[in-house]
Amino acid sequence: MTEHLIWDPLMVQRYNRAGPRYTSYPTAIEFCTASDDANQRRALSQSTSRPLSLYLHIPFCSHVCYYCGCNKIVTRNKDRAEPYLQWLLQEIDLKAALVRQDRVVEQLHLGGGTPTFFSDEQLDRLITHLRRRFRFSDADSADFSIEIDPRELGPETLSTLRALGFNRVSFGVQDLDPDVQKAVNRIQSQEMIHQVMSEARALGFRSINVDLIYGLPLQTLDSFERTIRDIIDLRPDRLSVFNYAHLPQRFMPQRRINAEDLPAPEEKLTIFGMAIRSLSEAGYHYVGMDHFALPDDELSLAQAKGTLHRNFQGYTTHGNCDLIGFGVSSISQLGDLFIQSPVELDAWQTELARGRLPTARECRSSREDEIRKRIIMGLLCHLSVRFNDLDEEFGINSRDRFSAELARLQGMQEDGLLIIDSEGIQVTDAGRLLVRQACMAFDAYRTESEQPRFSRAI
Repeated sequence: MTEHLIWDPLMVQRYNRAGPRYTSYPTAIEFCTASDDANQRRALSQSTSRPLSLYLHIPFCSHVCYYCGCNKIVTRNKDRAEPYLQWLLQEIDLKAALVRQDRVVEQLHLGGGTPTFFSDEQLDRLITHLRRRFRFSDADSADFSIEIDPRELGPETLSTLRALGFNRVSFGVQDLDPDVQKAVNRIQSQEMIHQVMSEARALGFRSINVDLIYGLPLQTLDSFERTIRDIIDLRPDRLSVFNYAHLPQRFMPQRRINAEDLPAPEEKLTIFGMAIRSLSEAGYHYVGMDHFALPDDELSLAQAKGTLHRNFQGYTTHGNCDLIGFGVSSISQLGDLFIQSPVELDAWQTELARGRLPTARECRSSREDEIRKRIIMGLLCHLSVRFNDLDEEFGINSRDRFSAELARLQGMQEDGLLIIDSEGIQVTDAGRLLVRQACMAFDAYRTESEQPRFSRAI
């Protein structure tokens, strides 16, 4: 895997169309309304020894960040945490009762919202309950992570999480510039970030991730360069440098952002180009899709070994797991079945009160979906697809079957972004930032008219 990432702003502008992030295929917008929970029950009860990945969605936030497009409930009323926890424990019981007890949990992730909206004692009860209901792996490779808003940490929260078995944390930073922080209503000092990261290191968390966003209001090349430089000095194991997509018609909090304060498209590209250059010079490996990691981080090593995967949490080293989601809006992937819980809190609670598994939408992937997923994930995770591998795995002639899709990629090949030959498809150094565009050629559900439903790649 080369470390030579080519930044060509003219090429980026040419191909920078909106499209899915492909945390699944089919993507979540293809899910259909579910009539009942029967399919989910059957999928959870299947006789398989595949390991498990558990995702728990905690929707509450004490503050609204104006850029945010997540499914969340903004409230300062901490009393709302306990009833939600009780419903969550009930959902855990319902689902755990259906799952074979010998299946091992290799991955756990708490997201939101702000998971640390729960008190330390509530987090303890939640994880203790999970461990009683599921068999957790004690292998060094097990991955137990949580998303953290540094402003919402109590004095003992990190040590509590470490004692509960968490070994990876992700801190939402976004930008360290005070003016930008004020413009998006997320004020947190560099000293605070330094303190929580230092504490996490001292407690023995093996991987620390930092989330940053480029394209925020009042952000400039100079201001974000200072943020990048300061974060590099803190040396997180991973960084996510996300593109801010201004979609106020879809996300109400973004209506509080003055569009005139956003960097111009040309400056936004320059900002991201600077971030790529700075992180590369600092020794970070570009994993893909806005994600960077140190060369000895598990994501970098998995990509080098050809074992990297993607799921609803992004890039992962545990792609062999079935994913079980808990909480409002959570998504499960069980074999070829995708299930999403209701996105409204009342609807989620109503399902549980009736003794049903919360089931709002679902999708069963077809054999054709599986073939296309194999191509899309191969490009996203490993930058290549070999035709012979597809032919052997699925019993097809992939060159003929996807001749129309390959023809659509000729422009990218002529521009040096891809190499397409008799062996397969290879993404070049120049094409790594635009790999989503290659993936869309194999997405049977996408049309040009649907693109505004997604954010641009860069």
